[in-house]
Amino acid sequence: MRLAGIAVLLALVTLASAAGATLPPDLPAPQRARLDAVAQAAAVSTHVEAEPFVGQPEVFEYLLNHPEFATRVTRVLRVARYRIWRQADGLWLDDGWGAVGRFDIVYAQARTRVMHARGVYSKRLLPDIHGEAVVMIQYDVKPGPNGRSLIAATVTGHVKLDSGLLSGLTKLVTPVARAKAAREAHTLVKVFAKVARAADESPATLCQDLAQQPDVSPRDLAGFCRLLSVR
Repeated sequence: MRLAGIAVLLALVTLASAAGATLPPDLPAPQRARLDAVAQAAAVSTHVEAEPFVGQPEVFEYLLNHPEFATRVTRVLRVARYRIWRQADGLWLDDGWGAVGRFDIVYAQARTRVMHARGVYSKRLLPDIHGEAVVMIQYDVKPGPNGRSLIAATVTGHVKLDSGLLSGLTKLVTPVARAKAAREAHTLVKVFAKVARAADESPATLCQDLAQQPDVSPRDLAGFCRLLSVR
């Protein structure tokens, strides 16, 4: 049961998924040092090249740049349980399954997003599991069918557990933990794909449904609907 809990920690932005990916060369030195420290002590790493999906690159970028709003969209569409909100100290995420953490978008340039997260996985009858993660989303846009665009995303990251004992146990079951991280990364991209499909097929309905939610930012909603050409 405890090892299962360790695997679920990987949901921290889903919160994690990386191996082999290089951090952006123009990442500021203090942030690079902090992220490298997590990577070097990682209990689990993985690297996933997700299946490309049809979507509008501008919509995909808007969701990446507005994570609070993005989780409102996923909840309206009932494709994910994630919830992101802002407090005085920054952004927080609840994955809906017991993992809660604070995270920062530390880099957002040139089709690359890098995030750092620190959180805890809590479950009845299990000890709390604390850890931190680095997640990087890189994407490319390619020509798709019927003149549309294909978005090809790669999710990479590292997860470090605060407990040395738990880290050691996780490494003993690396294939299981890595498979869990890979599934979470694939799921994250599939969520984006479902949102992109809804935005493409029924943009007016999506905007109307979002407008009925009391916790949706009117400013974020207006920007999103403009991208979908909904007035």
